[in-house]
Amino acid sequence: MKKKLKPISKQVMVIVGASSGMGRATALEAANRGARVVVAARSAEGLASLVKEIENNGGEAEAVVADVSDYAQVENIGERARERFGGFDTWAHFSATAVYSAFSDMKPDEFKRVIDVNLTGQAYGAMVALRHMRHRGRGAVIFISSVEGEVSLPFHSAYAASKHGVNGLFDSIRLELAHAESSVSVTVVKPTGVNTPFFNNARTKIGVKPKPPQPIYQPEHVAEAVLFAAENPVRELFVGGAAKMMVMGQRFFPRLIDMYLLKAGFSGQRSRQPKAIDAPAGLFSPETGDQRIHGDYSEQTKSYSCYTWLQTHPTAAALVKAFVLLISIGWASERMDLWDRSKAEAKTKRTLRRAKSRWS
Repeated sequence: MKKKLKPISKQVMVIVGASSGMGRATALEAANRGARVVVAARSAEGLASLVKEIENNGGEAEAVVADVSDYAQVENIGERARERFGGFDTWAHFSATAVYSAFSDMKPDEFKRVIDVNLTGQAYGAMVALRHMRHRGRGAVIFISSVEGEVSLPFHSAYAASKHGVNGLFDSIRLELAHAESSVSVTVVKPTGVNTPFFNNARTKIGVKPKPPQPIYQPEHVAEAVLFAAENPVRELFVGGAAKMMVMGQRFFPRLIDMYLLKAGFSGQRSRQPKAIDAPAGLFSPETGDQRIHGDYSEQTKSYSCYTWLQTHPTAAALVKAFVLLISIGWASERMDLWDRSKAEAKTKRTLRRAKSRWS
């Protein structure tokens, strides 16, 4: 069934995990494009400043304080959207947390908390969103996974497990909706390293503040992918060409990826800034002071991603593919012509040698 989604300017968007980072960037850009937004997170202070910024720019927003590990609180996000705006068209779920630690040093409650927020929280969000959209007849549910949903990094066992779970959850829901011929669109977005305050707020047991491995992209790249998925039914979107390369490498050359991660995966996630294990972090309680979109690594980020741009501009992507195909056909034709000419020349030489041998 062909799925039809509203333009952003006519949508009500629910954005969970919106107080900082990728969620905040998405909420601001959605509001700038005319969407009415319901923003949710644990941090009341972060949401208040976000709503104020949106309203000062002429937009409409509703804030809902919620911990996504509690189903009743997630359900309340949907209820508030119905009360304020009559419902919603897109549900995008960004909430995530992490513990940077060797698995042997991980505590059971830490591991459980990461799974509860990153995986169970997205499942709760999908339950609320899909039940609402079943009655409206259409809509978009956008899961935020990660390249780590397919390529696990060291120090990140709980986070990688949760994102692998998100990918499995997404695939199952996608097939069920396709079987039911539903008009609801589901998309999974898979970023690579993104420069957000996530790395400041994550609990660390590696002695230093963690950092995203290179290459690093800005949160606006993720926001652009999410807003594209809110208007265009697509199965998955990778943010950053490196994310796609890592996933393809894992599928076809797993030993090569292992070699790379053994060399760069450990040092690549360690900054030079010491951080104690008991330093404040947003694992069990909200980080109220950090309401930024960008983290501490702006100087190391890539300002542009051609791969992400092509994914969100399908016409341009089709033209590029056609151009590459034509070039490939031309190159193949030239190779064939050379091969045919070389065969003809070889045949002529053999004929001349035979004639010469007869007359000699």
